[in-house]
Amino acid sequence: MILNDLKTLLFKKLLLLSLFVSPAAFAADAFDGPATVWLMVSIVIVLLMFIPGLALFYGGMVRAKNVLSIFTQFFAVAGIIGILWVGLVYSLATDTTNMQAGVYNLNSIVGGLDKFMLSGVTAESMAGGIPEYIVIVFLMTFAMITPCIALGGIAERMKFSAVIIFASLWLIIVYGPMAHMVWGGDGALFHNWGVLDFAGGTAVHMGAGVTAFVGALVLGKRKGWPTAPMPPHNVVFVMIGAALLWAGWFGFNVGSALAIDASAALILITTMLATCGGIVGWMLAEKVYSGHVTAFGLASGAIAGLVGITPAAAYVGPFGAIIIGLITSAICYYCIAALKRKIGVDDALDVFYLHGVGGMVGCMLTGIFCIPALGGNVEGINVGTQLLAQLASIVATCIYVGVLSWILLIILDKTIGIRVSPEEEEQGLDVSDHNERAYNN
Repeated sequence: MILNDLKTLLFKKLLLLSLFVSPAAFAADAFDGPATVWLMVSIVIVLLMFIPGLALFYGGMVRAKNVLSIFTQFFAVAGIIGILWVGLVYSLATDTTNMQAGVYNLNSIVGGLDKFMLSGVTAESMAGGIPEYIVIVFLMTFAMITPCIALGGIAERMKFSAVIIFASLWLIIVYGPMAHMVWGGDGALFHNWGVLDFAGGTAVHMGAGVTAFVGALVLGKRKGWPTAPMPPHNVVFVMIGAALLWAGWFGFNVGSALAIDASAALILITTMLATCGGIVGWMLAEKVYSGHVTAFGLASGAIAGLVGITPAAAYVGPFGAIIIGLITSAICYYCIAALKRKIGVDDALDVFYLHGVGGMVGCMLTGIFCIPALGGNVEGINVGTQLLAQLASIVATCIYVGVLSWILLIILDKTIGIRVSPEEEEQGLDVSDHNERAYNN
């Protein structure tokens, strides 16, 4: 009886609400209610994927004296980037002025300023049947999490002030144009090339991975690395963070469909199966190489599979997704286990090897498993031509992101300095930067 009464009350409230929604508000573009609700839910999911998900994943990996610095950096960066996004970067990423399919000009690389300070955007503005304000916030979550992924490579040794300034400049100069090149539509650089990148294998994962590698190179090694042991201080945090990332990735990938349709269903299953493939691939590689399967390894395998499927989620079939997860995680494992120390760059939390390499592998495999003969849904494609386009996007991303990130870091290092002192590094960033401790007993 109580349940029926609640249902009746809810129905009456929804009916009353519908009477106050003006049809004229959505006259320019038919309002898509289900897609709007799903995108709002996706925003919340991606935020949980970011904080606490990524923060716990990274916080568990660092030493106990630096765990709060991860959370503090993430919150601070998120706040500043949210403001920068609506003020400037949303326009740089999405403005399509002077763009035309097949035409190359400056706006193929970066958008204009027509939406500076959200000029012309109102509560009635629509984007594909969804209120534009909601799309803006959804894309903002991508802008927030991407530089924070990169911070894992330079963890435990970069000044808080330098982190904030670098992330802010990086968003404007690097991420905004990269997002435009990938998702700018007709006339955008990668669109003109025919690149397939559904949810950010280039702009998000390769961008963050390359930035992490360059940052670790410029900052130098942590004190004691690689001879001193620096194990994760809390593997349970890592596992919880990875689980939240897995769940949040559905908002990241499926939300990017901007619809509730057959494409969203496909993205849902490919995201799930690639994660399963990533876990199994890492588990097999770890067992063969080291003789043990570890909790930390399983968490890493899940992330590798998720990274690999990000560019491919809408273009491949279920079994292609499994193979992408398997291959991506196995290659990422090999890079971390065999190549990292040979290269000698102290990427503290293996960001380049998980996100950078994983994004590259996923990008190339997208060009293979997108064809119908292998279960994909991209018709009339030439694999050789597509692989060249995918490779071109990798090279362009590495050069653009790598060079500009290096220039930004060098400028900051010559002006404000980017690395904490040896004494502060020994003490830990929680105390030296923030005067706090994560554990007080």
